[in-house]
Amino acid sequence: MKRAPQRCDHTRRLLLRAAALACAAAGAALLTAAAPAAAQGGAALERSVKAAFLYKFLGYTEFPAGAFGDAGAPVVIGVVGSDEMAAELLRIVAGRSIGSRPLLVRQLRDGDAAGAVHLLFVAGADSARAARALHLAPGPVLLVTECGNGLQLGSIINFKIVEERVRFDVSLEAADKANIKLSSRLLTVANHVSKGAP
Repeated sequence: MKRAPQRCDHTRRLLLRAAALACAAAGAALLTAAAPAAAQGGAALERSVKAAFLYKFLGYTEFPAGAFGDAGAPVVIGVVGSDEMAAELLRIVAGRSIGSRPLLVRQLRDGDAAGAVHLLFVAGADSARAARALHLAPGPVLLVTECGNGLQLGSIINFKIVEERVRFDVSLEAADKANIKLSSRLLTVANHVSKGAP
């Protein structure tokens, strides 16, 4: 009489153990399948946050009067190295303006001269590409990069990830060289502000 309940308990334990193993295997398969999607989702979110920052930077930047052909000339954002970022910026700036000026997004190829661009974003960690693009940017251009040594290359703003958040460093020396003034409100939210040579 006593053995029957023990067999029942033993059988129940075996069934529970088998179910737990099956669940663990299914969970591992699900995580493996979801990993690329999660990574893509993370990259898309990072891109969206950076695009929003780029748009906002323009509202805290003062360009010299000669930076625009006339009072109705648009503010032009150039993007090098990321079709996805250019598309995201197009989505974000659609129907918006900076002051009374409309916004345009231009997609540039590696090696293209920036021309009449007011903000130039060089995507990716490739320092050589960033150096080439920054060298080809004439006049008062807000240069923004996301490579490890962007400020050392001459960028005014460089994105970085700090504790899984998008942050940015600023070089006031590079801004002065480009004849661009940045609002103190922008500087107060920067991760780091470099006043001399970075």
